[in-house]
Amino acid sequence: MDNMYELAKQILDECDGKICRNCLGRKLSKTIEGTNNIERADKVAQELGIDLTGSECVVCDNLFDKLDDELYEKIDDKINELEVEFDTFLVGSKISKAIQQKDEELSEKFGLTVETIKKEVNRLIGLELWEIYDKEAEFESQDIVFNIDLIGEPKVRIQINPLYIEGRYNKLKRGIPQTKWPCSKCKGRGCEECNHTGKQYPESVEELISEHFLKLTKGREAKFHGAGREDIDVLMLGSGRPFVLEIKEPKIRKLDLPALEEEINRINEGKTSYHNLHVCERKRKAEIKQSSPDTYKVYNALVKCDGAFDKDKLDEITKLDEIHQQTPLRVLRRRADKVRIKHVLDLSYDVIDDTSFNMRIKTEGGLYIKELISGDDGRSQPNISDILGIKAVCEQLDVIEVSEK
Repeated sequence: MDNMYELAKQILDECDGKICRNCLGRKLSKTIEGTNNIERADKVAQELGIDLTGSECVVCDNLFDKLDDELYEKIDDKINELEVEFDTFLVGSKISKAIQQKDEELSEKFGLTVETIKKEVNRLIGLELWEIYDKEAEFESQDIVFNIDLIGEPKVRIQINPLYIEGRYNKLKRGIPQTKWPCSKCKGRGCEECNHTGKQYPESVEELISEHFLKLTKGREAKFHGAGREDIDVLMLGSGRPFVLEIKEPKIRKLDLPALEEEINRINEGKTSYHNLHVCERKRKAEIKQSSPDTYKVYNALVKCDGAFDKDKLDEITKLDEIHQQTPLRVLRRRADKVRIKHVLDLSYDVIDDTSFNMRIKTEGGLYIKELISGDDGRSQPNISDILGIKAVCEQLDVIEVSEK
């Protein structure tokens, strides 16, 4: 007999002939040619004159018999129950540890580096779902994950992965925070002070876009990831600030984003606007938050002084370069108290009167402009108040540009 069947005979002897076609074929995947494990096992059965059909399997306890029409009907029922839309998927399975251990021990005994039983189960289910739904299995990033519990009676759970929408926003009205603020009194539970909304402010940049996406996608929750944030009293102008909107458990993923963008901007006219909305990958929500040496921001600030300033000293502020800023007092409760070194990249001004001027300033991301002007009780050095020799404050601030990440 051909030596290629010697391993098959040894495995059959080890299992007293009680092994199914999937398990035998899997163990022989690097020994006997075939397009699949069943074909390999059938070659062995024909050569040895044995019948493996319906065999009791001491390796998997006939686990593969559970991958039947009833299982795929359960999967289809779950898809229809959730009314979930998907183009890509992944399969995960739960198999008893005892079965996995027996499978591993048999491979170890004969020194086999072959596919594990769990990988074969996932692959077979994935192939069947591909045939049924004409959807692609995707390992890196997928719309949904089918989790199949094969311990006892098969159970099906579908994990709906988030949908990520990237874009840029403008804030055209002061008094709107970037994200939802819980009420300071009730901490979001709802009270008389917040009209039982649980919110400090009635609307936010986040909510004014997310409510539309949640409605259309039938998502469970939305989370807003911005490339930094402006203060509530600051406008976000120019080309806007980059953001990623994360929609959790969206049942609908196919959206007409240009039409939706137009509709959202019409509804929010004069308050916020959103541009270049497009689907992105999960990694973008972290990437837009990362600062690099090349990122910068441009601001326009209205500076008001306590009294008349010396116009000759005003030119000195255009020479500002390296700024050492200790965490501002106003954000100290939510930020680590440390000194950050940032740089002014460009600065120009226009005098309005003896006590006020407009200042256009380009800086590295993360420089606090209000504190650069006031000095923040000496926590920002150098600062404009010290240079002018008179107390100065930022009366009004607009973000003009946020560079691409």
